[in-house]
Amino acid sequence: MILDAQKDAKELIQFTLKKAKFFDKYGKQLNERQLKAIQPMLENGATGFEGGMTAKKYIAITKTSKATATRDLQDLHEMGVFAPEGAGRSVRYELVL
Repeated sequence: MILDAQKDAKELIQFTLKKAKFFDKYGKQLNERQLKAIQPMLENGATGFEGGMTAKKYIAITKTSKATATRDLQDLHEMGVFAPEGAGRSVRYELVL
């Protein structure tokens, strides 16, 4: 049990460091909508966000139009914040830490 607890603590610390580095690198480049969408992804810890970020989820979280969501997601991909999975209408994005 102690070894499992140490392993879990180590993973949590590593994730926290990655999160801090992420905000050091991208914090000033992201707009309010993008930050609002990324926060829930980071709240799930190292396990990530169920199914990745889709345009539909982005719209629901940020309360924006589809065009704005698509533009923001594309900007995040171009910055290197998101890595796309899939293509076309079924594309979803995973956070790159």
